[in-house]
Amino acid sequence: MLLFSPKFSRSTNAPYALLLPNIRSIPTMSFSSSSPSTLPLQQDSKEAQVLKYHNQTKHSFRNYARGPHGLDWANQPNPFRRFDSAPLVPLLHPPPPDQTPPPYSSVFLNLPPPKPVSKSTISQLFFDSLAISAWKTTGFSTWSLRVNPSSGNLHPTESYIIAPAIDSVSDSAFVAHYAPKEHSLEVRAEISSGFLLKFFPKDSFLIGFSSIFWREAWKYGERAFRYCNHDVGHAIAAVAMAAAELGWDVKILDGLGFEDLKKLMGLEIYPEFEIPARPVKGKFPVIEFEHPDCVLVVFPNGAGEFSVNYRELSSAISRFSELNWKGKPNVLSREHVCWDIIYRTAEAVKKPLMIEHKFSVHPFHSSKLFSENSYKGLTVSEVVRKRRSAVDMDGVHVMQRDTFYQMLLHCLPSGSQNGVKQGRQLALPFRVLSWDSEVHAVLFVHKVAGLPSGLYFLVRNEDHFDDLKKSTRSNFKWAKPDSCPDDLPLYELTRGDFQELAERVSCHQDIASDGCFSLGMVAHFERTLQNKSAWMYPRLFWETGVLGQVLYLEAHAVGISATGIGCYFDDAVHELLGLTGSSFQSLYHFTVGSPVLDKRIMSLPAYPGPAIDS
Repeated sequence: MLLFSPKFSRSTNAPYALLLPNIRSIPTMSFSSSSPSTLPLQQDSKEAQVLKYHNQTKHSFRNYARGPHGLDWANQPNPFRRFDSAPLVPLLHPPPPDQTPPPYSSVFLNLPPPKPVSKSTISQLFFDSLAISAWKTTGFSTWSLRVNPSSGNLHPTESYIIAPAIDSVSDSAFVAHYAPKEHSLEVRAEISSGFLLKFFPKDSFLIGFSSIFWREAWKYGERAFRYCNHDVGHAIAAVAMAAAELGWDVKILDGLGFEDLKKLMGLEIYPEFEIPARPVKGKFPVIEFEHPDCVLVVFPNGAGEFSVNYRELSSAISRFSELNWKGKPNVLSREHVCWDIIYRTAEAVKKPLMIEHKFSVHPFHSSKLFSENSYKGLTVSEVVRKRRSAVDMDGVHVMQRDTFYQMLLHCLPSGSQNGVKQGRQLALPFRVLSWDSEVHAVLFVHKVAGLPSGLYFLVRNEDHFDDLKKSTRSNFKWAKPDSCPDDLPLYELTRGDFQELAERVSCHQDIASDGCFSLGMVAHFERTLQNKSAWMYPRLFWETGVLGQVLYLEAHAVGISATGIGCYFDDAVHELLGLTGSSFQSLYHFTVGSPVLDKRIMSLPAYPGPAIDS
């Protein structure tokens, strides 16, 4: 994932006119780093803290969000967490090949029959979702890449498995931390054999995610909390896609509270953290703690509808505090910088236990296969392990219109069955999420054959359509483009050459203009926080990460590449669309095109990797 890393807190060029092709000029103005909110919030409320963080960490033409003035390479965090003295159980390298691996495009139509839970299938799940995908080397530098993308390749996301006894892994049900460098499980505790069976279908297990904010903050300062949650979304989708290959469905257990997640993954090992009043530099190993994000239940396709009693599940998890937890977490850096606003916001978004939360497994909705010839015949495993973040685009490649439409059809949350209205998250991989879609996409179309260059909008929740039209510029066309599938809610806003504008609003990065198209993910923001709570803030970023993962995989499945862009001028994007206030906010950018490969960099196999911590 590409993230521009300027010297923060320095002024750039003064704001300049943004010329909108065929509309009008936006006058030269000062783009503020905040959007006024109309939420009726108390000054010290959790929602106020979230809005303060969101506005304070916006980039603008005048200033970037606060961060380090340079990179402290001596204290770059170790990207690999290990629990010293915890038993290490190697997984298979690589897993035995499936006799009939499903083609990538097929899992969007229906899930294959489920495979049994075994060392082989668990190995494959991690190998195709969270493992090392390759090592890169040039000169005296060597670094790893992973199947799941990460902002700046810093990988703040840690993962855990809570599973029944598995032959050649553990004789007892267990909790383990996944160690990607070794492609192994660190068994941290043994649990009751009846725990999973009491609440979930046979052959179910859990995958948990946590974030180490320091890994991102080392490079990106205060904006790091956003990027950590992008990465959680990418990891969620990575697991959902790898599980689909094995015939397993995945749902988030979103009724559990923060304290439940902390106990379930054994994260009570970390001491409580007293947040300083301002950014502080020094030795603060306590900020290397793991913030529990979410837990997913993985279960066999065809298991049918089942419910989850969150009150009883939380009660059972409370006894995890009494388990014999093994392993001491390794130290990641000698010195640190504590960006206090990150940790205040993390406190504000902690979700309470919600015993009334309804857990639902809706029928699988297939996504339309509009242009099967666009795909290169790769399997799921081949696509996910080939995924890379492009660092440059060739500026030449032209995408076919049918390929463009096909990619966007796989970005729809509800699939495309019988003219279904978009909104509910029923299609792969969005069905893992428990809320209706809150994220849309504004597209800068540069090089798509048969489609005029210009600004387009993909409406991913059609209940928001009227609000979007009212909130954006009155002279936008909102017209369906030529030959667009009826069940693809894509609209042309205006025609023109938006390459220079796409580059400017993405922190002057050429990669946003040199691909076939780029986009900004626009979230239904203020009302979502108002109707739910501050805990929804990171979940909006998770949804953008899930959508971004689909864009990555689609690009590689059709033979090109993509990259996430975390550096963009937030309110310039809003001004471009005519958005005011905080009703809708841009949370993530992306670009898709043909990559330029750096021939100076050599690729090495993922396993066995070099003996370095990188």
